Amino acid sequence: MIYKTTLTLLLASSLSLNYLIGQVVKSESASVNFLSKTPLEDIDATSKEVVSVINTEKNQIAFSIPNKSFKFDNSLMEEHFNEKYMESEKFPNSTFSGTINDEIDYKQDTDKKITVTGKLKIHGVEKVVTLPGFIRIANGKLNVQTQFMVKTADYKIDIPTLVFEKIAQEIKVTVSGIYPLK
Repeated sequence: MIYKTTLTLLLASSLSLNYLIGQVVKSESASVNFLSKTPLEDIDATSKEVVSVINTEKNQIAFSIPNKSFKFDNSLMEEHFNEKYMESEKFPNSTFSGTINDEIDYKQDTDKKITVTGKLKIHGVEKVVTLPGFIRIANGKLNVQTQFMVKTADYKIDIPTLVFEKIAQEIKVTVSGIYPLK
């Protein structure tokens, strides 16, 4: 049920029906981690409830992350993240959909640096971004990884003055997924 709802959200918010033409592979293991690092405090959270698909014929990729799925070591941080910063009731998911800019032969084992250009939507704000990435194809599986910075101001995530020194203005985001190739 969660998969169908999330896939519907992906289709409705960021993909056309043409996306589904071709070979589509769903990640069997995807995660998103973010790290806010400041001299006063580090805030680290991970979601493993990520749904991701790749259309290998069109070189398209999409991710959807339920914002409430991020787990923190500190439950108060998790509560503040959902209520004050991400407003998870109003903006329940963060999404990305885009195109891998590099030629990939999905039938050959490879390690390759890539870039992906697409729409990143966080906190209800959608921006076109180009992200660096890395793929590895081996043993019938595709492993995708990326790491990039997100400026909170770009996505209208307000950081109150009271905690300004405890929350970074740029958040490091790490995304990974493993996809079985047919």
